[in-house]
Amino acid sequence: MKIGILSDTHTKIKKAQETLEFLISEGAEFIIHAGDIVEVEILELLKNCSKRYIAVYGNNDAHLSAYHGKYNLVQEPYYFKLADTKFKLMHLPFYMSADAEVIIFGHTHQFEIEFKKGVLFLNPGEVCARNKPLSESAMLDVQKDKFIVNYYTRKKKESYKLEKTYSFERIQS
Repeated sequence: MKIGILSDTHTKIKKAQETLEFLISEGAEFIIHAGDIVEVEILELLKNCSKRYIAVYGNNDAHLSAYHGKYNLVQEPYYFKLADTKFKLMHLPFYMSADAEVIIFGHTHQFEIEFKKGVLFLNPGEVCARNKPLSESAMLDVQKDKFIVNYYTRKKKESYKLEKTYSFERIQS
């Protein structure tokens, strides 16, 4: 299963839309937003993107609680199962214990990936291009025997490009 992952969109509605469209064009079957959504319009983009999605509140999203029942918004840490895989989703990297197979977080505005003792830790980086002149996102392909992560970047007025592909063999229990 291919899972499109984005985070830290902040006020950048157009960048969020371009990122969602790109991830879907690359085959995303499910979308995860790792927080700091900020704008209701971005929640609308998620809701209307034709894919199932989940979004976690970030430290800049308290005002979005007024829309909690309308969108698939969750509080951190949020555990769920997808593609026979246990996930933990959060914005702030405070709940980093290895108690799921995939741990997704945001907040730092930096792409991070680590595979430690059978657990994948993944931060897709920032969509908003606040800390650097590019937007970032990731695609996680959950396969029976491995995780494949594609890391994408996009400079202003350019198309998204694949920066690097990572592959990790899953530990079968």
